[in-house]
Amino acid sequence: MSQSFLSRIDDDFDPDGNVYDSLFVQYEKVVVQSLITSFGLDFIVRDQHGGDVDTIHNVRQIGKDRDMTYKNQDNAAAWNAHGKYDSREYHSHRSYIETNREVSRSKKAGTLVDGYTGERIGPLDKSDLDHIIAAKEIHDDPGRVLSGLNGADLANSPDNLTATSPRTNRTKKADSMDTFLEKYGDEYTQEQKDNMRRKDRQAREQYEATLASAYYTSPAFFRDSAAAACKTGALMGLRQALGLVFSEMWFAVRDRIRARSSRSESLFRAIGEGLKDGYANAQRRYREVMRTFVDGAISGVLSSVTTTLCNIFFTTAKNFIRIIRQTWASLVEAARIVFFNPDCLPFGERMRAAAKVIAAGASVVVGTMAGEMISATGIGSIPVVGEIVSTFCSTLVTGIMCCSLLYFLDRNAIINGLVRLLNSISPVGELIEWFREQSRLLSLYSAQLMQIDLERFEQETAAFNGYVLDLEKAGSQRELHQVLTRMQKDLGLNKPYRHETFDEFMKDDDAVLVFE
Repeated sequence: MSQSFLSRIDDDFDPDGNVYDSLFVQYEKVVVQSLITSFGLDFIVRDQHGGDVDTIHNVRQIGKDRDMTYKNQDNAAAWNAHGKYDSREYHSHRSYIETNREVSRSKKAGTLVDGYTGERIGPLDKSDLDHIIAAKEIHDDPGRVLSGLNGADLANSPDNLTATSPRTNRTKKADSMDTFLEKYGDEYTQEQKDNMRRKDRQAREQYEATLASAYYTSPAFFRDSAAAACKTGALMGLRQALGLVFSEMWFAVRDRIRARSSRSESLFRAIGEGLKDGYANAQRRYREVMRTFVDGAISGVLSSVTTTLCNIFFTTAKNFIRIIRQTWASLVEAARIVFFNPDCLPFGERMRAAAKVIAAGASVVVGTMAGEMISATGIGSIPVVGEIVSTFCSTLVTGIMCCSLLYFLDRNAIINGLVRLLNSISPVGELIEWFREQSRLLSLYSAQLMQIDLERFEQETAAFNGYVLDLEKAGSQRELHQVLTRMQKDLGLNKPYRHETFDEFMKDDDAVLVFE
């Protein structure tokens, strides 16, 4: 919710009037603004389940989460082309063969130990080389395909290979360690099972780190993230700017309808004139519209980046993304007020204005959560009606909470006392402005004492400074002559000779310099 809208509310609030009448006027405005911006124009920014960028976590949910899809079709094509698991490719890998030879040498030397149980494997005992994370699991891992890494290389990394007994290897097959121990855990001691889980955890940590390093530092990920951030920023900026324009139109139409001179006056004419007035108001405030667009774009970029980072670790639902967007929109607006103070507010009022923006953003967040809770009930499952009820309740909660917080920030005695205290504090920026003003007043006072026309003196000083700069920039005798001639004409100085140019004067033997 923009600061301009909060200012409009404050303008309509009459501190000497009926408190409840003023409060309900604000309720109306906030509900309308919420419908226009936070709900009515949300279709402009299309949130996707899981964000706009593919992450390793999210692609692994495809098929498990019915709402999850690939965001980049190139990544989907790579997954579809990854092929079926071929055991020979993984077990004929050079690293697998070399590690197997090392295992054989250790067994002959009598130093081979089962990597899972810790038991010694004798020279005459049989042994297998097991993939701790099953080779098939790695091959069919969407996260591995997304990272663009070779499955055989990852599966046959030294961190993922261990010597064990044929019984363990051949019963484990392609199962995960947890699944395997659920089936055959009775064959091992608790210490052995703990060690097996530790080996599996270490192998998976190394595997995940390799995937993350490869994908999240890749040009493809940065390209997709940048594209998503720019798109969301542009759409969010458009949403915020249109919200301001449509709000102006709505309030202008409402005022025109209320101001109709008689019932015989055409309602549609009043609406048309109101739309024109609203559009004209928005045009006059084009700087604020542009500023709103920029603020919305910044918050959109930040929300996109935040959403992408969140989806690296967990899946964000559509409403959660909406909450992120609204949070960043409020924080960007509040930061602009605190650090740039565009309305030149005293320090305390500046803090109150920032608090109002954050309160409005928090209200939208709570309203969104309320709508999500309703959607999860039986009402939300009713076609068409469920969505309408959810949106209405979200808007209603947003409006009531927002207006209540604004009323509290305006009327609470403790808040007002704190604002007055902060207003009495002079921040560094305001102190500098005070010194500048004192310097200006001192110059004015000195000019009066010396009977100097300060305004004329400043104009003449600025003019002479301009002449000096022009003389410094002159790159030739001709340019220098042009500057001097212009100075002579501007200052009204008479030349000491009557000739057009100094060259003509020098060529005239009878010429005489006459200074007046």
